[in-house]
Amino acid sequence: MAKKRKHSEADAASQKKEEVAPERPKRTLLGWKGKKDDQVKESDSTTVFRNKEKVLVTCSRRINYRYRHLMLNVVDLLPHCKKDNKVESKSSKGATLNELVELKSCSSCLFFECRKGKDLYMWMAKSPNGPSVKFLVNAVHTMEELKLTGNHLKGSRPLLTFSSNFDKDPHWKLLKEMITQIFGTPKEHRKSKPYHDHVFVFSIVDDHIWFRNYQISVPHNESDKIARGGLDKMTLIEVGPRFCLNPIKIFAGSFGGPTLYENPFYISPNQIRSMQKKKKAGTFVKKVKAKTRRKIHELENPLEQDEFAEMWKE
Repeated sequence: MAKKRKHSEADAASQKKEEVAPERPKRTLLGWKGKKDDQVKESDSTTVFRNKEKVLVTCSRRINYRYRHLMLNVVDLLPHCKKDNKVESKSSKGATLNELVELKSCSSCLFFECRKGKDLYMWMAKSPNGPSVKFLVNAVHTMEELKLTGNHLKGSRPLLTFSSNFDKDPHWKLLKEMITQIFGTPKEHRKSKPYHDHVFVFSIVDDHIWFRNYQISVPHNESDKIARGGLDKMTLIEVGPRFCLNPIKIFAGSFGGPTLYENPFYISPNQIRSMQKKKKAGTFVKKVKAKTRRKIHELENPLEQDEFAEMWKE
């Protein structure tokens, strides 16, 4: 009787273990069998949004060296971007850039276009359906020029701060959303570090967007630990680069399409240069105009012939 009881207890215990223990996945040539099914079930039960934003950064041919250095500084600040070769801006750049964005499996694009070796335009576009914005870039200062004391970890995630002016008009709200999507590094990106040690500041002054990059410096003790109350004493040290964005037009499509907004205060650099030339000319232009007026007056009012002019020649 005792032997029968022991066998029955052992059978019951083995049945309980089989009920409790889950089935182990079997390894095959193609991988682990049964592991993907469990992952699919877990993903269905808890759907988590993952930001897969990627930005293509490229420029046009015949770009100035200062503007090329600015583009490389922006590439260093965005660990989720992909750099590509130069694009010919005179041809149909919209179609070529959209193809490049699709080939690189990106969703946004920053295109630096240089004209006449002087003027820099920046396109900020969401591909393939838009919208897109064209900026004129002014007040460019690269990291190599500034030589500031600030320094932050390469690939760390930035904090984006915007001035209160971005919430006033609808076109500023649209620009704010585009900037957050393009300049904000996705969480848990493979090339990014899980730290926040610098700040991107976007502020609107005189209808221009001013960009600044600051390092967050926290006071430390001798043991390299954050001191008590250190967050209150936190300071910002500028790193660079600096640039100013003057919005020209906002398009509904990617690199074109119907115009959603046009800046009424925008003046092209060609018009500014022509006005400066006229101012520099000054009195010389007035003298030339006076000479032309005198010639026209002489042609319209010719002098009468003198009757005694030939008499005095003899």
